[in-house]
Amino acid sequence: MKSERLARNLDLTEQTMNRRDFLGILAGASAALASPHFLLAAPEDSSAARPPSFIIIFADDLGYQDLGCFGSPLIKTPCLDRMAAEGMKFTDFHVAAPVCTPSRAALMTGCYAQRVGLPNVLFPDAKIGINADEISIPELLKTRGYATACVGKWHLGHLPPFLPTRHGFDSYFGIPYSNDMRPTPLMRDEKVVEESAIQETLTERYTEEALRFITENRNRPFFLYLAHTMPHVPLHVSERFKGKSKRGLYGDVVECIDWSTGQILDTLRKLNLDGDTLIAFTSDNGPWLTRGEHGGSALPLRDGKGTTYEGGMRVPCIVRCTGKIPAGSVCSEMVTAMDFCPTFARLGGAKMPTDRIIDGKNIWPLMAGMKGAKGPHEAFFYYRSYGLEAVRSGKWKLILERSERRKETDDRKIPEALYDLHADIGETRDVSAEHPEVVKRLRGLAERCREDLGDSNQDRPGKNRRPAGRV
Repeated sequence: MKSERLARNLDLTEQTMNRRDFLGILAGASAALASPHFLLAAPEDSSAARPPSFIIIFADDLGYQDLGCFGSPLIKTPCLDRMAAEGMKFTDFHVAAPVCTPSRAALMTGCYAQRVGLPNVLFPDAKIGINADEISIPELLKTRGYATACVGKWHLGHLPPFLPTRHGFDSYFGIPYSNDMRPTPLMRDEKVVEESAIQETLTERYTEEALRFITENRNRPFFLYLAHTMPHVPLHVSERFKGKSKRGLYGDVVECIDWSTGQILDTLRKLNLDGDTLIAFTSDNGPWLTRGEHGGSALPLRDGKGTTYEGGMRVPCIVRCTGKIPAGSVCSEMVTAMDFCPTFARLGGAKMPTDRIIDGKNIWPLMAGMKGAKGPHEAFFYYRSYGLEAVRSGKWKLILERSERRKETDDRKIPEALYDLHADIGETRDVSAEHPEVVKRLRGLAERCREDLGDSNQDRPGKNRRPAGRV
């Protein structure tokens, strides 16, 4: 009962403590708390004491149809197809933004990017980044003794206070923002090791770093965040992969990422970590369609990156943990990248903070294929910057009426529209006239969201936003 009393005390204490003190107490308390059962095991199995390891592989600008197991007719992804055959595909998986920085902020914190003050893409002249008071996935897991590493693109602030090593990662190897931004330095921890990163070999070097980290930490729980630079433009790939795909250079790049994933899967198997490691593969947003042949495909979804149609924010997702996640399974419930944070914390035995709003939910029941498990979100909100553009509940998605300016002299009105995404995944037929009661309910959800997070389309500030970090 000592652990329960201590947990209750932490619940009371964390409400009045700052973030650093809270994390410090949790880290010190870990030894006193009873080791959690390996929650990936069956509930009746109390023999496994080691908590699971976690790997998130995050592609950049990969489209919904850009993997073989999601229907690509030209790009070959045998390793990711094998991962899906050995695990679960989520076919209704959403990131919380249609562009880089806010999507990553939501992933790391379990919160909408608007809540943590990072709703827009950061550029090399930005003086802001992830706030020191936010609590990230690696920080939560470190309270349970996890080794942590970030490899690849960060894009939550490139100045020292915002780097991965200041936010829970033991090590960092990668570029601090998108590869089309200049300069494009390659960093190790907080030092630049290449003033201008040699991008042709980035995916392979990221893979080597990831394999080294896994191997060195095979005897303890770990969290690896592998955020690929590609297939964001400009596209680069080494000679060994160039010209291999029927989809041109874009396909070559994706097939290189597939190879990388295969290396990780093979290493987990070699080290006998398959059943102890939950690995997830997904993308930060949909494909950059305006890049033509250098962009991917979101079919059968509508539109792509930068938009709040499904093609901008619904992305492929595969999860695998041998013996714990049903092999060859498909989940069609609506879930989000924000859900990884509370799910991993729960499985790893870490306590989520109770002094703030966390938007993500524990989706382990879905991953485990538990009978009757349902998507945990009453609603999901589609934002672009601070503007609320759509709301989703169940199968229904309501596009909110708004004005949109694309050029100085080009104002256009976006009309309200209701789509049944189960029957019309491509958002082609407005059925609002047929379902006025659904429209009314979703308008009400949107209004609640405006009170919470705001809506710049209506000059609504929102009452539960937290600031970005600033230097």
